[in-house]
Amino acid sequence: TGGHTTEILRLLSCLSESYSPRHYIFADSDKMSEAKIRSFEQKRAETFSNSQFTLDRIPRSREVRQSWTSSVVTTLYSMLYSLPLTYKLKPDLVLCNGPGTCVPVCISALLLRLLGIKRAIIVYVESICRVETLSLSGKILYYFSDYFIVQWPNLKEKYPKSVYLGRIV
Repeated sequence: TGGHTTEILRLLSCLSESYSPRHYIFADSDKMSEAKIRSFEQKRAETFSNSQFTLDRIPRSREVRQSWTSSVVTTLYSMLYSLPLTYKLKPDLVLCNGPGTCVPVCISALLLRLLGIKRAIIVYVESICRVETLSLSGKILYYFSDYFIVQWPNLKEKYPKSVYLGRIV
């Protein structure tokens, strides 16, 4: 929502037209992202005439300040929507940057890989605002992502599997 969407769109603005179609997945309670994505894609279509994208909503896996125990239930509920959607889309790449919605999508992609259905590369980019510690999504996906990108050298020192590229958003 908001900041995460802005960050991911900044990353996507650097990608070539070969990254098409793009499938955006965001929380059903997110009121801002759809308009931002549509605006971004409209501008992108001015440069790349064959620009294709889809928008999909899934239940939010975790609200801000939601308790840990209820988060497990809502994340499992979100997984019920993520798994069939991920199976239908069969992405080559899952690029995400921190909202809780990305956890069930990444786990679904990992499950497709484990079942031998589709191997999607999972790239997690920790938000620029995470300077000292990882977000909850980052703490989970650090172990499951193929590439885990941080934007601060402090995080690279604490999390050796991560890739430090400097500020990328």
